[in-house]
Amino acid sequence: MRIYGASAHGLGGARARPGVRRRGVATSVESPRVAPARRALSVAVPVLLACAALPGGLSAQEPEAQIPGVALTLLYENLYIPPFAILPFRTTGETPETGALVHGIVARDLDYSDRFRIVDSLPALWDDQQGVQYGFWDQYGVDWLLTGTVERVAGARFLSVELHDIVTASQRARGRFPLPAPDDPGFRMAVHRVSDEIVLWATGDSGIAATQIAFHMPALGDPGSKEIYIVDSDGANRRRVTWDADLAISPEWSPDGSRLAYTSYKSGVPRIYELELATGTERMIGPDGSGQQHSPAYHPHGGEMVFTLTERQQRVVSYNIRDGCCLRLLAGGHAQNLQPAYSRDGRRLAFVSGRLGSATPQVYTMPSEGGTPELLSPYRYGQGGWFADPDWSPVSNQVVFAGGIVNRRTLGRYHIFIAALDTGDNRLIQLTQEGNNEDPSWAPDGRHIVFVGERSDGSGVYVVDAATGRTRRVVANVKASDTDWSPRLASGGGTRQSPRPGL
Repeated sequence: MRIYGASAHGLGGARARPGVRRRGVATSVESPRVAPARRALSVAVPVLLACAALPGGLSAQEPEAQIPGVALTLLYENLYIPPFAILPFRTTGETPETGALVHGIVARDLDYSDRFRIVDSLPALWDDQQGVQYGFWDQYGVDWLLTGTVERVAGARFLSVELHDIVTASQRARGRFPLPAPDDPGFRMAVHRVSDEIVLWATGDSGIAATQIAFHMPALGDPGSKEIYIVDSDGANRRRVTWDADLAISPEWSPDGSRLAYTSYKSGVPRIYELELATGTERMIGPDGSGQQHSPAYHPHGGEMVFTLTERQQRVVSYNIRDGCCLRLLAGGHAQNLQPAYSRDGRRLAFVSGRLGSATPQVYTMPSEGGTPELLSPYRYGQGGWFADPDWSPVSNQVVFAGGIVNRRTLGRYHIFIAALDTGDNRLIQLTQEGNNEDPSWAPDGRHIVFVGERSDGSGVYVVDAATGRTRRVVANVKASDTDWSPRLASGGGTRQSPRPGL
């Protein structure tokens, strides 16, 4: 993970558990016991201060080394990833295969949360017949232990799980959750919700397993058209949701996760449609007869939308989708203005504009009611750069976007950057280092980012953890575009006991 001008603080790194000693961090002392399963993840972080605009009085021809405030150095941080063991799930009135299936889904979800290091091999001598042996697991070097039972009672299925804190030798939390049959379309999502609850118990922050990712790609069997697909966050259950037999692009999740807005060319002119995922019904959004409409984005309250409206110029406009009225111009002029995205509170917008020249699109921010745009992406006169695809974090004042930084850009090769607006010093965090990377979108945890990538072994949809730089491929061998990560999808209920107060 390459970082320009900042460490990884504030991006969901290691966090001390309240009331529990923190272990494996560079500023603390490691527990004296030797633990075969314990290790800290060390991340080497190159740091560069990147100026977003040319300082006054500085010639554009001066070498970068002479630009005041620019320096290159290395930071080393130990991000402690706590070892997490998951015992094989028991079954009562259910087949062992179902227990193994549920166990596998939960284990992968916890691994993909990037909050834990899942212990792959369990010791041969463990025995849970007499309850959890905290001393044994403490000697083995495990911080967390999960036990579970898949049971079938009077035709109903349940998953019961217990999370044990080995450091404090106590049960942290337990819960009992309903499960549909393994062949039910909602089975995997129900298990994902349990995984997210486990992450919440251990960290205080809910997981992101019960989410989905939308994107468009050439339709299978009809490569001349592009359609919208969605996939679970772990890469399973990919399915097509539009059948326009044309170009269906730029999917955007509604704030409640029940709908997708997207642009379709099926009427002959690009217009914005809204698809109700539960029923498959759709409606056209936006004023009739008003140019070409692209790149929709919902306001956080869900009743308003911004999009790009192209007539003679490309403008950013807002529209009241709840009442079907009130088109308002937000960003216009002779330059291109496109790809708007709301901040988490709806008070500001990030968008792309070519007002510095059509060959150097840049990312700007401005008040969501309109106002003076402020340049966000790095720009130096005569060197330019190419930046697009902004998305505002759902939990912080950070914007992720794709592009090439000044004269380091290779044509057709872009990277994923994060700009933290609260720091006030034009710092950028670069998350990718290889291939081409575009169309980033935040997960609801404000830590993970999905994007479209090209690598030497093919193209696909990828996820990167902004805290550690760990990257995984979600969908392989597809020419995808316009990825968008859903909010956490609706819960299916269940009874649970919350963690004890003070933990």
